[in-house]
Amino acid sequence: MNARFDEIWVYLSASPLLGLTLTLLAYQGAVYVNRRCRGHPLANPVLLAVAALVGLLWLTDTPYATYFDGAQFVHFLLGPATVALAIPLYAQFERLKRLAVPLLGALLVGSLTAALSAVAIGGVLGASRATLLSMAPKSVTTPIAMGIAERIGGLPSLTAVLVICTGVVGAIGARYVYRALHIEDDVVRGFALGIAAHGIGTARAFEESEQMGAFAALAMGLNGLTTALLLPVLIPWLLP
Repeated sequence: MNARFDEIWVYLSASPLLGLTLTLLAYQGAVYVNRRCRGHPLANPVLLAVAALVGLLWLTDTPYATYFDGAQFVHFLLGPATVALAIPLYAQFERLKRLAVPLLGALLVGSLTAALSAVAIGGVLGASRATLLSMAPKSVTTPIAMGIAERIGGLPSLTAVLVICTGVVGAIGARYVYRALHIEDDVVRGFALGIAAHGIGTARAFEESEQMGAFAALAMGLNGLTTALLLPVLIPWLLP
């Protein structure tokens, strides 16, 4: 029976569609579990889907490159999906104009804090230079973060893992942080979550409200741009 299963798996793994199919099935299953748990933060769909895929690839001894041959189609759509987030933001345009100055201030402080705190903590714990450079863009959405890491001398693959971990932790912990700090405004909640937890946090914000999601999407996009501009300038000073 096991030999027969191995033969079938080897046959299926030769098709790029396997990675795409597994990704979609894993995420749909994770969404189902999340709904059954009534949207509990610990049942985050991305976390569950990643755990399921990692477990499957490990059990079947499937190389990541083989899986990514199919999953790259989903990866490609990250860019257009990020741009499409401008649509719900347009509905909040009038309020955005009124809050432009405080939001820009929060963006600058949040972007610098996310990058510099990662480098500082990693340095204290004895991380290597390559690891520190990979950690710096951890709060930026994956395609931008990988590009930044490659430009400043980090490891894009490690950055991708750190980005996902950051997003999952942010999406899970945001509710409790807001509750502890008594933050109720959806604009503040969304903007903070978008800066700290990029796309995964933005998806979580849309589950709360359209306004929260719109400002999270704005923060995610602006944080990517700000980090891409500032990090290459700051890194030579921080890690000479």
